[in-house]
Amino acid sequence: MAFGRRGFIGGTTAAVLLAQTGVATGKVAGPSDVFACDGMQEDEWKDFLGAQDLVWQRPPTQYGQAPFLGDGRLGSVVYAEGGTVRFTVQHADVQDHRTTGGSQYGVCRLPVGNLKLTAAGTVTALDWRLDLWNAELRGTVTTTLGVISFAAYVHSTRSVLSLQVTASGTEKPVLEFVPSKAIPPRADFNPLPDGYVLNPDPVTKADGRETLVTQALNAGGQTATAFRLTAAGRTQRLLLSVAHTYPEAAADKIVLKAVREAASAQLTRSHRKWWNDFYRKSFLSFGDQRLQSFYWIQLYKVASGSRAGRPVMATTGPWLEKTPWAAAWWNLNVQLEYWLIHGSNHLELDSITSTLKDNQDQLVRNVKEQYRHDSAGVGRSTDRTTSNIGTLYEPGSGGTGVKELGNLTWALHNVWLSYRHSMDPKILSDVVFPLLRRSINYYLHFLKKGNDGKLHLDVTTSPEYGDAPDCNYDLQLIRWGCQTLVDAAKLLKIDDPLEPKWREVLRDLTPYPVDENGFMIGAGVPFVNSHRHFSHLLATFPLMTVNWEQEENRALIEKSLHHWMSLEPAHRGYSYSGSGSIAARMFRGDEAYGYFVKMFDTTKRYPVLENTMYTEAGPVVETPLSGAQTIHDFVCQSWGGVVRVFPAVPSAWPDVMIADHSCEGGFSVTARRTKGKTEFVLVRSRAGEPLVLRHGITGPVTVVSPVRYHDRGDGTLEIPLRRGQEVLVHPRGRRPDLAVRPVTITTPGKPWGLPA
Repeated sequence: MAFGRRGFIGGTTAAVLLAQTGVATGKVAGPSDVFACDGMQEDEWKDFLGAQDLVWQRPPTQYGQAPFLGDGRLGSVVYAEGGTVRFTVQHADVQDHRTTGGSQYGVCRLPVGNLKLTAAGTVTALDWRLDLWNAELRGTVTTTLGVISFAAYVHSTRSVLSLQVTASGTEKPVLEFVPSKAIPPRADFNPLPDGYVLNPDPVTKADGRETLVTQALNAGGQTATAFRLTAAGRTQRLLLSVAHTYPEAAADKIVLKAVREAASAQLTRSHRKWWNDFYRKSFLSFGDQRLQSFYWIQLYKVASGSRAGRPVMATTGPWLEKTPWAAAWWNLNVQLEYWLIHGSNHLELDSITSTLKDNQDQLVRNVKEQYRHDSAGVGRSTDRTTSNIGTLYEPGSGGTGVKELGNLTWALHNVWLSYRHSMDPKILSDVVFPLLRRSINYYLHFLKKGNDGKLHLDVTTSPEYGDAPDCNYDLQLIRWGCQTLVDAAKLLKIDDPLEPKWREVLRDLTPYPVDENGFMIGAGVPFVNSHRHFSHLLATFPLMTVNWEQEENRALIEKSLHHWMSLEPAHRGYSYSGSGSIAARMFRGDEAYGYFVKMFDTTKRYPVLENTMYTEAGPVVETPLSGAQTIHDFVCQSWGGVVRVFPAVPSAWPDVMIADHSCEGGFSVTARRTKGKTEFVLVRSRAGEPLVLRHGITGPVTVVSPVRYHDRGDGTLEIPLRRGQEVLVHPRGRRPDLAVRPVTITTPGKPWGLPA
């Protein structure tokens, strides 16, 4: 399938100028041809995305098999159970608000209900397809009485579930909504606490043409579900919406309005337009059909699970299921969920930044009162507002709670990445700088000068491993945080009185504890037990403060990674995406690929499941999403001020195409690799930052640049592009074909879902 002679696919109008001769001297090349950079055709996109669809010819009866729909708030997982197709109805806003019970029983998420489509006959077959291009689930259920056809989607912006059902023969399916009781999901795993008072049962009533279900909560607030069911001949149409309000009980008015407005709107057209526009913001193709489909399904998943301004994803996203973890987890889960939005050019999904910005007061309240004048933090698990009722334990407090101090700092690294990919100064000034300043201030209260003249940290917790003084999880975040504050203050032209303190920390902070096996957990606590987290290795990824470009650190990085991977029993899915990314940032594509594919190894205890979801004791959405970032690390990296194209492509993928891949510094990269060799690299500046490009092309190159540039002689170019300018690099003597098109599949694979 050819996509035509095009460069960038995101609607760019700038021209690409090709030179006939090389420009090794750094002079600006003259044009010989002009290529328009318009977008790919809609039918080509539709065909390509259609090849990535999930399909079902067998009934999905488990979470890891089922289709899923969502818009960042309203979520539905679709099951086939006997003669019933069950659409779960869940919502990311819906939670309890008790003052005791923590994130498990106090401010946990709560279930909403199920929409059931029940056949009159006995089911003999089904055939479903999750159409990624249009974000719609369509299919048929064949029974002994006829065929039931249905189409379902959660509208891209209205938080309305649309379901249309048509029956043939004598089949007469019944649609009904069954509300769930507002009971903490953890009750399926552990008894409710002593003295726990159940919320009242939901109440159902008619309200005009709608049916309204309201759920009052003992702690205040209300959840409401409204739906309208209409029929025309053999076709039924149902529109459903959910809302949650607190402390007022006003959700009923919101959902009734939502359904009534949806009933008169062109829902399908606007829904499809949003999703079609979404996919066209970037492009990636490589020759492994199953892994290529996996990647595009993760983009669908993250857009179904998150939007800027909506709740940060909890462990299950908006798709609440039976889980002991019905909250947001900040010591790894949240961070991993959002990495793929950066390279794929989808910052419109960044609810980490909006959540932290909108809840700064709560982040201050999360620390003990004596620190609130200058500090902020977030605990291991919270509700959507970052609250977990209690306060963080501080080092040396003698408390028995988790002393995890680095979670907010790590989350702010995600926000920093959003800034670096967009170069939006508002992200830096309104979120990163003020909150990172408070987050590092919290650490400063507990850094003490030792007899060695170094600053040391009292006992804190390395996530899920245990306690240690001078914990690497914290030391690595402190160093990154102080350096980022120094850099941010310079960028924002702020003369901050704390800058001397940040520089003192950078100078005097105790070295990271290491031993013969690499990074330790902390001082006196070696890494000796198998562990799924890579929190002791954050400096190597994603912080990149200890990296492969630093030759003096290569041995430390290598032995730390290999030692972590050698202790295997506790490894989980994100252990393999994490190790894959670390190895990729060592520029070892095949080693990285070897770790990465273990995520899909069904001989492992917890592989990626048939629908690309993932579970341990309960569903956890971050692991497959983090796998998409590992794929990004294979094909394009931008850290340390350098854009690296195809830096760690495994030999299993000789052909790769990327387009409009977003990089730090506000650059978009389009490039193609064929038979293991890069054919061209095209970079556009969106922000006017100086470009340092490691193009990955072997041998002499032609550089078509609108400005003079410097060739370092090692495959790296320094090009001072202005906003909107582009540079093209290709092997000298070859006239590159700039067409953006899918690569040929060399490793066929079955569709995700449950194909026959």
